[in-house]
Amino acid sequence: MLGEAMSDATVDGRGVAGDRRLAVLDHDTGRVGSAKRPRRWSALLGVRATGDAPDRARLTFPDGTVLDHPDAGLDAALSRLLGRDVTLTDAVPADALLDRADPDAVLAEGVDADVPVTGNPLGGVAPPGSLVDFAPVHLVTTASLDALDLLREAVPRYRPNLVVATEARGFVENDWVGRELRIGPEVVLRVLAPTPRCAVPTLAHGPLPRAPQALRQPARRNRVVPLPGLGPQPCVGAYAVVLRGGRVAVGDRVEPA
Repeated sequence: MLGEAMSDATVDGRGVAGDRRLAVLDHDTGRVGSAKRPRRWSALLGVRATGDAPDRARLTFPDGTVLDHPDAGLDAALSRLLGRDVTLTDAVPADALLDRADPDAVLAEGVDADVPVTGNPLGGVAPPGSLVDFAPVHLVTTASLDALDLLREAVPRYRPNLVVATEARGFVENDWVGRELRIGPEVVLRVLAPTPRCAVPTLAHGPLPRAPQALRQPARRNRVVPLPGLGPQPCVGAYAVVLRGGRVAVGDRVEPA
């Protein structure tokens, strides 16, 4: 779903407090709903999720309807929107998978095409029970966004937890893999890998229209191998794990730990 910009937040081993602590679960397939499979789930990007506590969420639907989690009518409203029987839950089965459509096929054939899909386990390098797709934290630098000529409108599309302002040029996160970053006085992250991009950045995000260039640009300019065993992927940003939690705020200095 769509998120919210925050001036400060708490970070722990599971990532930013409140982020991806709930998931849409498909009753028919047992899989987690994600716009990474746009033909089935892109309508999720018309819903905005906000919260004033890690265990509470407020959902604003495209028609203006506002429902809180937990709310007796929330699952029914989501099911109507998506055309599938779903529930919003913080207790996803341990073997649940998240579908990821082949991003190159989506670019070639369109978001409504029936393209190859792989099922990926959740939270590959996150603590047990995490609902992130891979790592607890995803960061993007202004250098990478600038390199894509998408700086002003791209941040919501790439859905980062943290945006790092830097005067460097190019896809600098590629060179941060294996390094530790201190953010403000408390938080320390270890950067694990460049973030391979799926079809999600190309989709309409609320009022933002579809933008195929949000995937075509990194496919042309930053196709790298993010993890052993994977071929070259279009990448923007980086995944990280949390070595030390704490508070982060807009304006905090980011430096090597």
